[in-house]
Amino acid sequence: MAVHEYKCPCCGGAIAFDSATQKMKCPFCDTEFDVESLKGYDADLNDEGTDKLEWDTKAGTQWTEDEETGLRTYICKSCGGAIVGDANTAATECPFCGNHAIVMEQFKGALKPDYVIPFKLDKEAAKAKYKEHLNKFLLPKVFKDENHIDEIKGIYVPFWLFDADADADIRYRATRVRMWSDSRYDYTETSYYSVYRAGDIGFEHVPVDGSSRMPDDLMESVEPYDFSQAVDFQTAYLSGYFADKYDVDADSSVNRANERVKATTEDAFADTVNGYATVIPENTSVRLSNGKSKYAFYPVWLMNTTYNGEKYIFAMNGQTGKFVGNLPTDKGKFWGFTALITAVIGALIYGGMWLFQLL
Repeated sequence: MAVHEYKCPCCGGAIAFDSATQKMKCPFCDTEFDVESLKGYDADLNDEGTDKLEWDTKAGTQWTEDEETGLRTYICKSCGGAIVGDANTAATECPFCGNHAIVMEQFKGALKPDYVIPFKLDKEAAKAKYKEHLNKFLLPKVFKDENHIDEIKGIYVPFWLFDADADADIRYRATRVRMWSDSRYDYTETSYYSVYRAGDIGFEHVPVDGSSRMPDDLMESVEPYDFSQAVDFQTAYLSGYFADKYDVDADSSVNRANERVKATTEDAFADTVNGYATVIPENTSVRLSNGKSKYAFYPVWLMNTTYNGEKYIFAMNGQTGKFVGNLPTDKGKFWGFTALITAVIGALIYGGMWLFQLL
């Protein structure tokens, strides 16, 4: 079977993309190469997108025969996770469940990404962020002192990027409250208003995770990404990393894109309604048009650890360093802290009542 590899012309070793220098680097002789100089490995991308009335989901382009022979898919028998990398990638464990990936086959039948944001931060930066993340007051001491990372992988996660125009009309019910007193009574006056907002907003590169195995809340939590640093996709950027094969296509991701665009539109309009005590949306109409999509790989450091038989998953944005992930809570510390807060609040209330009686 033909294998497509990036070989060092100096020593013949397999070269990989280095996030620190943003160049291809040989780990054997330390020779560096600009990614642009390796464009001969990749065929020019063809724009096959065509506009539609609603969403144009013709994202990505077809892999060339040479590119397909240079990629491999590793299938985990435990969780079914499909991890795709180039011929230089050695998959020894599944980053999703920690088990060994034991089946290899050629990666075919999927679209080639339009763009990729290369990794900017390396594994050491991810480990440092993880240690920083452990500095939480309610974290069990044993978790912090004895914890170790079971698995850490740099993964290119598939994202569908949606562009759209939103035209919205929103009506709010708002109130203003005025309070005053005289020698006999306290008065409260509530005025009611109908507030109307209308306008349009343009959206670009709204990301929707294209992998069902990647938790959507985890992937959305490491956003945002700076798309200005995206480059045309080349397989060279996959060297030394994994890439998750998408199993949720663009058409199936449209609903989530619509939800995100509409929610952001509603939030943006609500931010313009100021000076009121309360603001409640009464009628919302958000219309979307000119929907288009592209396919991209975004960098994520994924790691997991086990504590008391439970697996904890963490993710770091491989471009910005934003780190997220749930941590266990020391129940003793939690209830002790809760009791302290309750006692402080009780003391303040008692003190206030005592002072009021004196007055």
